[in-house]
Amino acid sequence: MGIKTKPFDVAEYLETDDDIREFLAEALATGSSSDFIHALNTAARAKGMTEVAKQVGVTRASLYKSLSPDGNPRFETISKVVEALGGHLTVVGQ
Repeated sequence: MGIKTKPFDVAEYLETDDDIREFLAEALATGSSSDFIHALNTAARAKGMTEVAKQVGVTRASLYKSLSPDGNPRFETISKVVEALGGHLTVVGQ
């Protein structure tokens, strides 16, 4: 009898705007740029891809494509998605 597993989706556990912001902050602090894009995809799915796409001003399909592993989103798109998720981009000194 083999072990039964099921896929784990972080998006199912991002229940509040604070959860989403903390998740994105951690991804940005500890991951690569592609990790952050993947985190944006996860957070947008948690919030509702249709709602986020509407706030960003693109179609749902276009947003999925931009935030996919093969996507190459423009900085403007990334910035708008972050804002739609309740965050903002900031430059700070170290």
